[in-house]
Amino acid sequence: MDLAARLAQERRARLAAERLLELKQEELFAANRKLGHRARALTHEIVEKRAEVATVRDENTRVKSDLSQARERFEVAERRLWNSVQTITDGFAVYDSDSRMIIANDAYLSIFDGLKEVRQGITYAHILQLLTEEGIVDVGDQTREEWRADMQARWEAGSNAGKVIRLWNDQYVRLVDRHTSDGDVVSLGLNITEAVRYERELEKARDTAEVANRAKSAFLANMSHEIRTPMNGILGMAELLAESQTDEEQQLYIDTIRNSAEALLVIINDVLDYSKIEADKMELHSAPFDLERCIHEVILLLQPTARDKGLTLLVDYDLFLPTQFNGDPGRIRQILTNLLGNAVKFTLRGHVLIRVTGVTAEDGSSARIHLNVEDTGIGIPAEKADHIFGEFNQVESEKNRQFEGSGLGLAITRQLVKMMGGDIWVESEEGQGSCFGLHIDLGMVEGVDMAPPLSLNGLRKVLIVDDLEANRIILEKQLRQLRLEVTSCTNGAEALERVVDGFDLLITDHNMPEMDGPELAQAIRAAGHNVPMILLSSNPGFARNDPARDLFRMILQKPQPRNELFAALGHVQPDQARTVGPIPEDPASTRKLRILAADDNRTNRLVLDKMLKPLDIDLHFAEDGEQAIALFNKLAPDLIFMDISMPKIDGREATRRIREIEADRDAHTHIIALTAHALKGDEDEVRQAGLDAYLTKPLRKKAIFGAIEEFCGCLPLKEEPPQAASG
Repeated sequence: MDLAARLAQERRARLAAERLLELKQEELFAANRKLGHRARALTHEIVEKRAEVATVRDENTRVKSDLSQARERFEVAERRLWNSVQTITDGFAVYDSDSRMIIANDAYLSIFDGLKEVRQGITYAHILQLLTEEGIVDVGDQTREEWRADMQARWEAGSNAGKVIRLWNDQYVRLVDRHTSDGDVVSLGLNITEAVRYERELEKARDTAEVANRAKSAFLANMSHEIRTPMNGILGMAELLAESQTDEEQQLYIDTIRNSAEALLVIINDVLDYSKIEADKMELHSAPFDLERCIHEVILLLQPTARDKGLTLLVDYDLFLPTQFNGDPGRIRQILTNLLGNAVKFTLRGHVLIRVTGVTAEDGSSARIHLNVEDTGIGIPAEKADHIFGEFNQVESEKNRQFEGSGLGLAITRQLVKMMGGDIWVESEEGQGSCFGLHIDLGMVEGVDMAPPLSLNGLRKVLIVDDLEANRIILEKQLRQLRLEVTSCTNGAEALERVVDGFDLLITDHNMPEMDGPELAQAIRAAGHNVPMILLSSNPGFARNDPARDLFRMILQKPQPRNELFAALGHVQPDQARTVGPIPEDPASTRKLRILAADDNRTNRLVLDKMLKPLDIDLHFAEDGEQAIALFNKLAPDLIFMDISMPKIDGREATRRIREIEADRDAHTHIIALTAHALKGDEDEVRQAGLDAYLTKPLRKKAIFGAIEEFCGCLPLKEEPPQAASG
């Protein structure tokens, strides 16, 4: 090949090489550019990874720090918890599900007196064995095997009841075991040695207190009896002196003696009752009784005081409420006496009204009785209303400093009401009067119903004469229950004008202004009217001494129980009784009423003899139970008054023997206890001996006369009763 061809070939080869070089350079540039991009991306990624690694490293360092702190806190908490467990004086241990000890504090381990076997991993059964084998525990009457078996059974049963064990050194430990949900058992050993010793001391103190309480009860019973016996002479003679001929100054002395003795007796009764309540010895004794009769019995006792102050006592008993209930009649009377007595005591003029309503349970087994005692007395400031129910509390004011008392009456009343499941409250306005309200629950008596008379002998129209509106309203309600036509007058002059309208019966109050009841009766007879008349008097004994007494068909105690009113209406015969004069008495016998009284105290016999002097009776005395039995056989008395504490044979035993004699004769003589035993529970004990009634000393003439009238059916007054008849 020539030179030109080679040169051309070389030139072409050089050009091709240059183009290839350019291509390679371009490829290299592109690769470098791509590599640069990748390097930058990797650089960014490395930076990010380094940041993440740094973050993780920081987090790991923080976590390690937190874990270290948590571990330190846990160790501190664990150490503190364990130190706390160690410092408590009671034993603490934890057992696993296999009954092996996991942990136990020193107090728990100290029970075992340093036995090296008692450590972590020991079983509960092995612990029981060590306790008995080493004589650490006192197994009492059981054998060691029996004691361990009982403890093991208790452990396995998972009983939560504590178990008291006695150690050899007279220490007492109460074991309390609690099973957890994962099968572990937490066991506590509570050292109750001091509590046991304290309990023993309490038992000794209780025994001492019981001895002292028995001595106190005996002292109170003896004090009650010993005080009441001379008080009977004081009050009885004062009452008899008050009926004798005395001048004004002497009468003042007599009233002072009587009032002071009565006040002392009230204080004695309150202190005795409160001591019973304070010692939680007050008990209620349920028995059938007549609530309305209880109310009227209390009214009868308070009537003389109310009459002397010119007050009227009123009873508004719900016409549709039964009167027979099951309850404690003695405590019911005490509640009524406290409330009504306070009302009379703090009322200077006006009236005292007791209002009784009630709601019978659906099943008829009980009734909720609501009782309100309203008065027109001095009232109570609103801020002192709750104060009066406290012990020894009275409202201090200028108005009531003239009234004395122990301040226990309402406190005792509140406790009695609470014992009967009720509540008591007071509403009052100072200077306007007070209203004490209470409610109690009483059981019903089956088969007993207060029913009005079936026949009133043609009685249709009744005229009421009373100057007190409240009394007229109550009497009107009672008469309208019998479907009678009732007309009311406020005074005698108005009654004289209305009587011409023709009435079958006239019922008049005794004490009225301008013209009283007896004067009205004389005026009516003088005008030619022969309408039958009934006199309502708060002092029937005095009314019977009035020259106009024969003008009345009957003289009834005011306020009058419904049954007595119904009975009186049943005896009125308007078609036949247009003549003047009382209902003729039925002469059951010409023999005098024979009464036997047994009492070893000469003063008591003298008081009773003087009290019964106005009665036309045949009275005999016995000085002890033995004489009482002999006179009973000789005289066959109609009624016996029996003292309880007498020499030779006491009243209880004498009554039992009399009842044995009567059993052979198929007879029954009413025997009434006249006793100075007046503590709660004495009445039940006395009645169990066979006595029919229970009257406490000091004797009250009204109570004695009331008992004679109740049990003998009459009160045989002499033809010439004393001028100041009791009533």
